[in-house]
Amino acid sequence: MSLVSTSFDAPATDGYAHDWALVDVETSGLTARRDRVLSIAVITIGPDGEQTGEFSTLLNPGCDPGPVNVHGLTTERLHGAPTFDLVAGQIGAMLQDRVLVAHNAQFDYDFLAHEFARARMWLPVSQRLCTLALNRQVDPPTDDMKLGTLAAHYRVPQQRAHDALDDTRVLAGILRASLREAARLDLPLPLVTCPPRAESQFTPKPPKSPCAYRNPGRLTPGGPLRQGMKVAITGETAHARAELVGRAVAAGLNMMTSVSRHTSVLVTNEATSGSAKARRAHAEGVPVIDEHTFLHLLAAVQPGTAHETTAVVTARTAEPEAVRPLEPASTTTAAVPAPEASALPASAASAAVPAPRRPAPSDSNLNKPLAGRRVLVLGGVHADAAAARTQVVEQGGSAAINLSASVTDVVLLPGGEADRRMNRIIALQLPVHDPHWLTAPTTTVHNATVLRSQEPHVVPRGGVVDLPAPHGTSAPEWHVTAGWAPQADCEIDVVAFLLDEDEQVTSDEDFIFYGAPENPAGTVRLLTGGPAEQTIALDLASLAPATRRVVVAAAIDGTASFGTVGAIQIGVAPGSNRASLARATLDAATTERTMLLAEIYRRGPVWRLRAVGQGYDHSLDALARKYGVDIAD
Repeated sequence: MSLVSTSFDAPATDGYAHDWALVDVETSGLTARRDRVLSIAVITIGPDGEQTGEFSTLLNPGCDPGPVNVHGLTTERLHGAPTFDLVAGQIGAMLQDRVLVAHNAQFDYDFLAHEFARARMWLPVSQRLCTLALNRQVDPPTDDMKLGTLAAHYRVPQQRAHDALDDTRVLAGILRASLREAARLDLPLPLVTCPPRAESQFTPKPPKSPCAYRNPGRLTPGGPLRQGMKVAITGETAHARAELVGRAVAAGLNMMTSVSRHTSVLVTNEATSGSAKARRAHAEGVPVIDEHTFLHLLAAVQPGTAHETTAVVTARTAEPEAVRPLEPASTTTAAVPAPEASALPASAASAAVPAPRRPAPSDSNLNKPLAGRRVLVLGGVHADAAAARTQVVEQGGSAAINLSASVTDVVLLPGGEADRRMNRIIALQLPVHDPHWLTAPTTTVHNATVLRSQEPHVVPRGGVVDLPAPHGTSAPEWHVTAGWAPQADCEIDVVAFLLDEDEQVTSDEDFIFYGAPENPAGTVRLLTGGPAEQTIALDLASLAPATRRVVVAAAIDGTASFGTVGAIQIGVAPGSNRASLARATLDAATTERTMLLAEIYRRGPVWRLRAVGQGYDHSLDALARKYGVDIAD
């Protein structure tokens, strides 16, 4: 069975032919550094799509098996099964020199990396492919991206959900169908490079004890220390640094690793040492005291004001309401205050190769001419392309950044005819329009259209939505996914900052980036779905009370700018395989190298997301310093 059909005008299929190792694991929990693999299945497939091998086994994790109601693997069933180290060699041989494929591949990859590390072996995987990320690029007309939903859409039979071997067989059918769709659309595969990593390199450090008190401001001359004050220490101390920090934390102080304008006091015995912290304290006017004075004040710390401890919920999901467009955010580099916002409202099988469809529009856009249309803009200088995408949104449509199965129309600006996607667009018979069409668009409804029950709400730049409340007892892990057109000459990194009421990180570990992809508590994680997609996953219900805002940003490595990259699309979804509830297409100006994409912030008991789209000319390290991260000179 060939992975890529040639029954249509397909491009060369070399980019879709690999040796594949399809993997599914059932686990005792969701945290790879803590939980264990209970069962694993591996199926190998050659470049021609034919299966070449199959292996599955239960595993004895040596611990409680966790949610038996989900995977059905009781302690009794696992008794007598081999431990992972006994089968690691056989699994490694099947993975060697193949692309690892999984549905939510980073999950399976991280669990395998930890299991191989515990067995004192390297995980022999150099590339992985996530079928979730691949289908986000294809964008089939499904209400979510769950394995069962995609199986129904691609007509792949599923016998036993959450059975590792059956799930892997289903995954094989989904991979074949997804690759055919990727070839039909001429999409590059979202392959992720996986350099060998030792377990200790990606296990987060023990979490810093969060300070329970708000920052009362700076230490006044002759005044007392108050709980919540931000204190930094620099230079040699008579007492061990760990002892000073421990005593200060026990007294309710917020011990910081860097100095900013929000620092209450700097403790140093060498005020003129010229250290980076001392220089910053002098520049910002931060009070400086010596160790002896600090210890004296530490004996009588005054009570502080506790952070709000009311339960943080998400908005109701009753009758759908329209997202209210807001005034455009300023294009300057000054901080933009969070505006008020209105609330955001709350699988059927189809043909293996779906026909182009007209998406179901939201209520607020029903009377606009591009309601339900997904429009791809090609060509033009950055400013003109950005203006065209803005017109699309103003006319009630959604601006696409890549060709996918959901694109309904193409607008061709000068130079767009040379875009590599034009041959595929012509073959798919998509309507192509000139720029004047956006001033008075007319649309052609395709036959045999396929609708989703709910399309994502289109959020303009500066728009805000409330995150809906969970339907079950547990709150979802929200995923903010950023995507862009594949780049050949630069890399884009998505990062996150966890900020307190002073718009500062409470420690360097609250800066999430490729070198530290998870904060110590595991409540915010960076996930990589491919070279043109990265996700920030947030467990909002478990964030420390001091965290008032999470800023999601993107930065370009090197000298390129967002003017050459073009638009970035962000989507927010309650989980990795759920449909996006809201989507925004963001254009920075021509020279920016760092861009604020979104911010998730508390407003009373509710979490809100704001689409920012604000660019800066400076690099990521300057942005990190602005938020209080200690970056070495």
